[in-house]
Amino acid sequence: MRSINCKKHHCYQYCFFSLLISQILLPNLALPTDTITITNPLTINQTLVSKEKKFKLGFFTPGGSNSGKSYVGIWYNEIQDSTIVWVGNRNNPVTNSSSHVLKISQNGNIVLVDGAGNSIWSANQESQSTAKNTVIAQLLDSGNLVVRYENDENEENYLWQSFDYPTDTLLPGMKLGWDLKSGLNRNITSWKSPFDPAPGDYTFKLDINGLPEAFLTNKDDIFYRSGPWNGVGFSGVPEMKPTEIMAFEFQMSKDQVYYTFQILDKEICSRLLVKHNGVLERYTWISTSNIWNRFWYAPKDQCDFYEECGVSGICNANLSPVCKCLVGYKPKNQVAWDLRDGSDGCVRYHDLDCETDVFNTLKNMKLPETSSSFVDTKMNLDECEKKCRYNCSCTAYTRSNITGAGSGCVIWTTELVDMRQYSAAEGGQVLYVRVASSDAGMFPFTFYLFILDFSLPLIDFSRHLINTNKYSIYFTILIPNNNSLSKGFGK
Repeated sequence: MRSINCKKHHCYQYCFFSLLISQILLPNLALPTDTITITNPLTINQTLVSKEKKFKLGFFTPGGSNSGKSYVGIWYNEIQDSTIVWVGNRNNPVTNSSSHVLKISQNGNIVLVDGAGNSIWSANQESQSTAKNTVIAQLLDSGNLVVRYENDENEENYLWQSFDYPTDTLLPGMKLGWDLKSGLNRNITSWKSPFDPAPGDYTFKLDINGLPEAFLTNKDDIFYRSGPWNGVGFSGVPEMKPTEIMAFEFQMSKDQVYYTFQILDKEICSRLLVKHNGVLERYTWISTSNIWNRFWYAPKDQCDFYEECGVSGICNANLSPVCKCLVGYKPKNQVAWDLRDGSDGCVRYHDLDCETDVFNTLKNMKLPETSSSFVDTKMNLDECEKKCRYNCSCTAYTRSNITGAGSGCVIWTTELVDMRQYSAAEGGQVLYVRVASSDAGMFPFTFYLFILDFSLPLIDFSRHLINTNKYSIYFTILIPNNNSLSKGFGK
């Protein structure tokens, strides 16, 4: 069992890290341009400022001048807490030098060189400048540093851009995911420490196997899973809904699979950050109080940790203990389960029979991991059920898209892992799980009682409805106003 305390000391943590960040040494000589050219490089004491003065590009020294390490970075221009959003040479800091420069080379590459002219970092792309086609590097108001031909502002023709190589921060318009044509995988990786921009242990990335979803990993281990995209948001983030301020977008085509977000009010700053301690956080800037407000974060509770309740276990943070087994399952390790360690998961009471199996309906769910799932976006739910029913290996199914009336099909043929159930108020999806008919009696039952004389005025005296599956029988007592009682059973 794991625990995390992300709220209690948030104010103290913010003040502490603000104090640390304030020790980052930044240059203060802003050039009257947003562009680097072959003849106008950027030196250590200079900065570029984007056209509308949103972002700065320059050199910074984490920990102050005593650290002796300098980096090329991008930060907010009008926010005074030195929030670094991108680092170029995070693996290769410049040490003990005051003469390094960022420049455009003769072969059209953006490169960081030391005083001896040795290359420390570059974009690793070459595009020959000509008299008619000069290569420049420009800092945009989105925070994107782009290398392009001076006379071509079409973003489709950029030679290189920093948005394709994020560090620990996702800005509006940045893509988290894959360019399938080039093989480029865009992800964000934490700093090693508050004063070391080198890649840390935590990476937030998009997995495109099965139905795409995002993972926060600790080195090679999955730490947190977002759940698959369902047309509205990630199924493991039910509070992820479009607002008047923020819009979320997911693109899936033969060429690209990625997640991005947009801020609809251009006066608002927002960023998604992987911190060095493994917390994924979205911050928005509150200009009236001059602080970064934590808008959202994960993991936020015990059930956000990957496989907290093991295979075929469901985590519910509103219950105590938080772990329970699927209907038809029992704890694999009862001793550990009784000690509130559900990591060993659950096993079936009875084997599936295929022909006689039924499906249990679970509501308000974070869907199981989908990396090995089958997906057909054109199927409807009835077709999806049939495909699952006649495939004896199918363990569960649901819609892939919940917008409108819902559409598409996701089928699992492996063990169900990392499930979570939310309250009705929180949201979540419906999941249909295959259960042996011999275990169907374990469902919570309800029944319908029908009035046989439909000509009588009716008073609904009592109705008992429990969250059940599609084969549930409902129970209702209806008493006519002349106090005579008729009843019958139906499906």
